[in-house]
Amino acid sequence: MPAKQGDKVKVHYTGKLGDGSVFDSSVEREPLEFTIGEGMVIPGFEQAVVGLEPGSSTETTIASENAYGPHSKDLVTEVPRERLPEGMEVTLGQQLQVSMANGQQAVVLVTDVQETAITIDANHPLAGQDLTFAIELVEIV
Repeated sequence: MPAKQGDKVKVHYTGKLGDGSVFDSSVEREPLEFTIGEGMVIPGFEQAVVGLEPGSSTETTIASENAYGPHSKDLVTEVPRERLPEGMEVTLGQQLQVSMANGQQAVVLVTDVQETAITIDANHPLAGQDLTFAIELVEIV
């Protein structure tokens, strides 16, 4: 029977960026388990699993809108150095945990380091990118 909405499934996957580089894979670990339709994975990934039968595979490219969304300039912020803890060393590419205005914690990426300020990006690292997944349906639980 093919996988459908509401089914709990286990899949192996390999995710690639537009340049062909692998950004994530479950092949060397346990399969990913989720219930189709509960939003536990990106929408395009769920849609690709619907209709697969155990043991079958597919490869699909998911547009950024159905993955991690577009890259939002509103989530890129310049922070004056005086707002950082005293003596804190910050490097380009470093990830920092920050408190948002709503009180929630978020991980941000340092995208620019200047003498008087740093720039941080709160977008998901894969935002704005189309993603290609090779997916194998291991089983319907």
